[in-house]
This record gives sequence, C-alpha cells and structure tokens, in this order.
Amino acid sequence: MNRPTVLVIAPMPAFPTSAGNRRRLVTTCESLARGGFAVDLAYFAHEDQIYRRFGQHPPTDAAAMARHFQRTFRVEPKAAIPLKTRARHFSIDDWCPDELGDFVAWYCAAYPETRAVLVNYVFLSRCLAAVPPGRLTLIDTHDRFADRQAQYRPFRAEPNFFYTDAAGEAAGLDRADVVLAIQAEEAEHFAAITRARVHLLPPHFPARRPFRAPERLARIGFIGHGNDPNLFSIGRFAEAWSADWTPSRPILVIAGEICAGLGARPRPGIELAGYVDRIEDFYDGVDLVVAPMLMGSGLKMKVAEALSFGVPVIGTSIGFEGFSPIAPAHRCAGVDEVKAQVLTLVEDARGLAALTEACANLFASYNSGTQAAEDALLTLLRAHIGDLIPERGDAVPPAAIDGHDPVTLALPGGALTCVAGLGTAEPDDARHGILIATERAAPPGTAPYSPERRRWFVQAEQGPSRGIASGLAGAEVALGPEWVRGRRLPPALRAAVAVEIAGVQPDWEAEARLVGAGPRRFVLALALPSHLVVGRHPGAAFLVEPDAALELTLGAITPLGLAQGLPFLSATRTDLAPVPASLTLDGGEAPTNGGLLLILHDDLVGRVRLPAAGSSPGLHP
Repeated sequence: MNRPTVLVIAPMPAFPTSAGNRRRLVTTCESLARGGFAVDLAYFAHEDQIYRRFGQHPPTDAAAMARHFQRTFRVEPKAAIPLKTRARHFSIDDWCPDELGDFVAWYCAAYPETRAVLVNYVFLSRCLAAVPPGRLTLIDTHDRFADRQAQYRPFRAEPNFFYTDAAGEAAGLDRADVVLAIQAEEAEHFAAITRARVHLLPPHFPARRPFRAPERLARIGFIGHGNDPNLFSIGRFAEAWSADWTPSRPILVIAGEICAGLGARPRPGIELAGYVDRIEDFYDGVDLVVAPMLMGSGLKMKVAEALSFGVPVIGTSIGFEGFSPIAPAHRCAGVDEVKAQVLTLVEDARGLAALTEACANLFASYNSGTQAAEDALLTLLRAHIGDLIPERGDAVPPAAIDGHDPVTLALPGGALTCVAGLGTAEPDDARHGILIATERAAPPGTAPYSPERRRWFVQAEQGPSRGIASGLAGAEVALGPEWVRGRRLPPALRAAVAVEIAGVQPDWEAEARLVGAGPRRFVLALALPSHLVVGRHPGAAFLVEPDAALELTLGAITPLGLAQGLPFLSATRTDLAPVPASLTLDGGEAPTNGGLLLILHDDLVGRVRLPAAGSSPGLHP
C-alpha cells in the first residue's frame, strides 16, 4: 500500500532553500510528507528565466529536488514573464501561460491516482482549470497581492514582482477548494473575499539549536534573498548602522544573495559575507539577528529560521507579522528604533538574557500554533482523499545525477563536454570546466517522464574526443549568462565555442544589410527584438564562418523609422517583437561574402544572416 500523491506546482525551485518562498515551499511539502502523502513537484521555471535575464546563473539544484520528492517535473515558459505592466496592475493570469495548464492536463491523465493539486501563488491559479473534477485543489498564497504596488510608494520605486487588484485576487482564489494563508491577518482578509475554504498554515520550523543568551554583542546578522523588501529594508538599516559606527559597536554581517544588490563599496561596521553554503555556519557566527523590515506581506521566514537556530532577534512590527509579538524589541517602528534597541544591549548581559527568553517563548508559542494548523490541514486532506490507496502510475526510472558517461568534443585550445543528468546549483564543475549552456526541458508529453537534461561545459585543457560528440547542433538551450558576459576563457577558445553555439536552435533570426563601414567597424540595419533596442544590454557578438569565429564588440543600437520592416523570424519565442534598428559592431572588418552574425544576450541566442556583396535582403511591408 503506497502513499496517496499530491502534485505541488511552484514558480521557484525547492533547493537550494536560499529564499523565503523556497523555505515555505519545502516546509509545506514536509507537512504533507508527515501526514503520509507522497509529493510530486512540478517546477515552472519562472525563477530560472528571471535570473538569466539579469545575467546570473539560476540557483536551482535539480539533483537535490529529485532526491527529496517522489517525482519531479520541469515546465519551461515559452515567453518572457512580464516584470512590468503599462496597466494599473497585472491581470491575475498575466504570469500563468498556457503551457502550465497543458502540463497539468497531461499530468492528471498520466497519473490519475493523484488526489490533490496544490499551486504556489495565486497568479498560477489558472492552471487549476485543467484539474479533473473530484480532485482537491489548493492555493498556497504566500502573500497578499491586491494593491501590493502601494508598498513601494514610500521608497519611490517600482515593483519587480506581481501585483493585481482585489477583484483579480478574489477571482484567482475562487478557483481552489482550499486556500492556505501564511499568517492570521491574511487569513482573515482572504476569508472575506473568496468562496474557497481558507486555512491558516504558518510554516513549521523544528528547533535546530537551543536558545543561547550572549554575554555581549560582537556580531549581529541579517541573511536574505535579493528581493525588493530585503534590499530596501536592510539597505536603509545598513546606512543607519554605518553612519556613526565605531569599533566599540558590533559588526553587522549581511549574508545571502542580497549581497550582490548592495554594491561593493566598503562601509564602516558592515561585512558582506555573500552566499553561505551552510546556513548553520551563519547563525553560529552571530550573536543576534536583526529584522528591520519596512515592507512586505506574508510571514518573514528569516525570523522563524533565526529563532529555530536559537538566536535572539530584534525587528520591526512588519518583520514580526504573524508571530503575535509582545516584547518591544519585536515591535519596532523602523530602522532607527531597531538600531537603538541593539545599541542598548551591546554590553547588557541581563538585557540580552531577557530578550533571549522572550524569543524562546515567542518561538514556542508560534510552533505550538503551527503544529495545530498542520494537524488540521492533514485532517482536512484525509477527509477528502479517504483511505490510503495504492499508487498505480507508471514507475519512474531513477534520474541520473550526472551518472551518464560524459561526451567530450576536442576544440582548438580546449574541450567541450556534454553531461546528461540532473544539474546542481553550481555554474562551474571541477571536472568539466565552465557551464556554457543547459538544454531547455521539452514539455512532458508521454509517461514516464524524466527531468534529466544535457549540460555543456568548456575547459581550457586539450584532450581527445570521447564518445559520440555532435556538439550543440540542433539543441534548444539556455546559455550560461556568466559565460556570455564574462571573459574567463581565452579568446581563441571563446571563438571556438561560438562556432558550436551557432548550430543551436536560435531564439530569434533576422537578415541584415550593411549600411556603413570603416576601419574595424561596420554598421548593420536589421530587425532586433524590441527589448534589445532600449537601454544597455551586456552581451556578446561573433562573426561566424564554417570553422572559425571572430568576437566583435556590440556598439550603439539606434531605432530606425523605416516604413518597411526588415526580415525577422522568431524561432522558439513568441514574445519577441521586431523593431528596425541600426547596430554598430567594432573589432572587425565588414563582411563582403555574407556570413553569420551570432548575438548572445543572457538567455537569448540570435542568429543574423549577412548578405553577400551585391545582394540585399528582401523586404516585406
């Protein structure tokens, strides 16, 4: 007798758990597992796309997810998820494309024994329409999104995440049988606007360390993801902390992905620790954690996590929403009050002991409530699903964690290695070199399904070809953004890699005509994806011949007011609107016999056909 299965869908990976929404995802799935349910995880690769669009390697550990869940799936968005809208707010379905609903329909047909489908975030609720009748549907809300953009006004900033209106949020919530709220205030709000049953489920954090009261404060800490609420909040606190810092005061240690957004300029009293491999090392290395949150909804996972490691916390009322705080140190009005609370305790052993006791009591009360909420949810699920039933779905072959023999192709000055299996969160590999491209996952279409993908690495070491190596020809890939922007490989090897990349399935193709030339410079007229015409977009360009390539420097891009468009074909992306533009390229002579120009930009591969002398590309109205 196997456990009944719940399908969980999320726009973020579960591992590494480097952000609050990932911790929420993992804790919810662990609650289901404690209740006797098996969990299948479908990752809608939204966050991977966002990271690549900002020139960063996506921190996604597919290998860890495969070990943690019964089955894992990956659903690729075919178009760019819009981060901005010209409307007053996003429509509730602007971030949920058709391919996610297609996946749910396929999954439910392939695994009919699955008894419930849980979607993370209300903006993915549209895919629940594909769930057949008789299966329980749930939305884990994470946050309240109606009018969320108003939180940004005091900071004179624009949101980079989803927000909608009250009617849209209510319509999305109505698609589920059960709505999960992360804290009591939001549970009351959702209950007032939706027909669905609202259940309060704060995340449960088992105690990882006993509480310890420091004798004095030498190091205080903050760890977090690089989202806007964290950046605005710890950014202002860091400014206040360093403004009059003296060596007699504690060092503020900031860790996590947020460090990349705080700049490299050294500031008195601030230590940027960057990403930490072991979260316990961070908490063991600080005496106290600050949560000077100035915006945000939901529940601040960083507070619960710090308490689970037995570290006392001082923070704002917003930082402690959902914890029912009593102590003044947990109800500060802003960063200045958080700073003042810390400074009063630097040498006050008795005060630190009292704060630690208050934190221990708060955490015990919080966890008592989370356990009761978890028990109530599991009772609700069992009432709907009934007795345990055997799992009759097709067996899933175990995915290889880079377990296949790698295939290597010798290149001038190095080697290209293809590894099939499950990738980790690391962009480099000690054995194979720098990650340059990852195969995009094909949409599931037949069962059984495997999440394995091919990844290509390059290293500047000569070696013989091993196995049957066809390079990247015909592959549909997402490029390693650090490789595109960086120059870590020797120029000759970068050029050899470009020859291989020229054979992949392009995201867009165009034809160009030569409109200007000078010493080691030429200008093309062509249709470019509209977003490349606006602003500055770091990337790479290569003039490619059959067996060689020359790297060029991307120069000015200027929109052209042409009455006729230049030929443009979007190969695999449906959201790339063509705009006529002139493109200046430096570092090479104008080609006279045609050829191919490769334009690489974070997650996009563009291929531009250059006409031979005396010819011109056909124009269309």
